Amino acid sequence: MPAQPGIDFPGFGTGLVVLRDDGRILLYRRVKAPEAGHWNIPGGKVDHMERSADAARREAEEESGLTIGAVSLLCVSEQVIESDRQHWISVIYLTQDFSGEATITEPDKLSDMGWFLPTELPEPLSAFTRDAVQKLALRPRA
Repeated sequence: MPAQPGIDFPGFGTGLVVLRDDGRILLYRRVKAPEAGHWNIPGGKVDHMERSADAARREAEEESGLTIGAVSLLCVSEQVIESDRQHWISVIYLTQDFSGEATITEPDKLSDMGWFLPTELPEPLSAFTRDAVQKLALRPRA
């Protein structure tokens, strides 16, 4: 079996905070490890020769059915998830530039979805999402 990112060596991932004008962010409940059952921002692995911002946009579109426009860097999150024996480094982006209605397009990977205020987040929340929400709260408002 070939080496698996996150398991046999640190994986490189990306995530996207999709932020509505009312301040709510899009979260999905993960079906698979790492952090199965946790609420998470859209995201996934960065493919070889793919820029992380493009991967964030691609993964969010695949998972949500939304069309994603411009994204900006929010933070980097490194997680060693002992319970799943996984190690991931993720570049997390932010967008308010999107269109369409969010749905669950990958039910084998995601079981539930919703728009949540950062002060009213569901539990359990993934470590990546916790980092993203903390950075979101610290960013200057335009």
